[in-house]
Amino acid sequence: MSYRNVSFWMSTADDDLSPRPPLAGDVEVDVAIVGGGYTGLWTAYYLATADPTLRIAVLEKEIAGYGASGRNGGWCSALLPTSVPALARRHGRDAAVAMQRAMQSTVDEVGRVAAAEEIDCHWDKGGTVVLARTAAQLQRARAEVEEARAYGFGDDDLALLGPAEAAARCGADGVHGGTYTPHCAAIHPARLVRGLARAVEHRGVAIYERTAVTALRPGIVTTSAGTVRAPIVVRATEGYTPSLPGARRAVAPVYSLMIATEPLPDAVWQQIGLTGRETFSDYRHLIIYGQRTVDGRLAFGGRGAPYHFRSRIRPEYDREPRVFASLRQTLADLFPALGPDVAVSHSWGGPLGVARDWTASVGLDRGTGLAWAGGYVGDGVGTSNLAGRTLAHLIRGVESDLTALPWVGHRSPRWEPEPLRWLGVNAGLRVMTSADAAEARTGRPARRAAAFNRLLGH
Repeated sequence: MSYRNVSFWMSTADDDLSPRPPLAGDVEVDVAIVGGGYTGLWTAYYLATADPTLRIAVLEKEIAGYGASGRNGGWCSALLPTSVPALARRHGRDAAVAMQRAMQSTVDEVGRVAAAEEIDCHWDKGGTVVLARTAAQLQRARAEVEEARAYGFGDDDLALLGPAEAAARCGADGVHGGTYTPHCAAIHPARLVRGLARAVEHRGVAIYERTAVTALRPGIVTTSAGTVRAPIVVRATEGYTPSLPGARRAVAPVYSLMIATEPLPDAVWQQIGLTGRETFSDYRHLIIYGQRTVDGRLAFGGRGAPYHFRSRIRPEYDREPRVFASLRQTLADLFPALGPDVAVSHSWGGPLGVARDWTASVGLDRGTGLAWAGGYVGDGVGTSNLAGRTLAHLIRGVESDLTALPWVGHRSPRWEPEPLRWLGVNAGLRVMTSADAAEARTGRPARRAAAFNRLLGH
């Protein structure tokens, strides 16, 4: 396998992606971490930094960053898949606000570590502009700002933009307004995860690549090459979790796909903007996301690929020509300057993990020694750092503000058995797609989308 073909990001990573040696027999460690992406590596980083005597092993089926960590949109944001009001209904206002503030500070923590470890991940904290391009989208933008104010978040957390202000940041077509938050950095995700792997190795952590985990249970991780025994076992497998025995219904692997243009000329960038490397999206229901890369490309992605029956994950699902064509069409609709003459140089995708209640979680069962984190629903670049710091505290028995956050110990219900899971997830995708089409046609908020969001508990 050529790991450089996984994504644009992996093709431009700052190492040769040569696999590290696999596990070569049975070993015993203090902490075994299954998954060599952001969650597993951040957990190893903070554990090894706090206690260099810990014996830590990271087990990865392919290479560090092979999954979503090396394929995502490069948004290190304060976004959570669960809204602040939803958290407040479950845990109270103060806990919900504390969770959001923790995510905001996490953005800066990722930048701090990247600088301290000399990880050149093209970090640029330009914030995020979310455009409103219909009357219905503008209504949602205003409602989001009002909601933020109700929970004590000010203009320096989320600002409402008029048409000219929004267009000045991101010169898309037909802008009615939007919002801006400073709590996001554009990054090169593969450079971050590969640099993080080097940083944990430097601290004495063993990373075993090309080592497939076939089962995990209290105290034991079984692999294709031997058994790892550890009193603490961390599951950090996100969208690949259903491949583990007994975990098929833990999360639904939903695919998100991306394209990247060739480097664009300055004249085109003068029209598009993003001069501060703001990440960008809009208020449609079916999520889109993009960023301006350091080398002048537009990297752009979105949902829309189907969920595959029985949570199957296969390399061919990373590349859906229909979805790539739709992304290219959406990009031209947003930015008319990106007409048919602008070439797409890369296209890729991969699965992300969606919990049944759309709630990310982190925890440690002290009785079994099994720990977990995930269910990020595509918002994992920043969230995984908070998860890693929190797991490090839980594993070391440290009580802190992090271990008191409301997502700690949360247990999402399992997804329905098939075919109900396949029907439900794909029906949701169709609802959101049709809601966007209806709003574009009528200019009014689509009731079907609101009903679906209530069903999800948003």
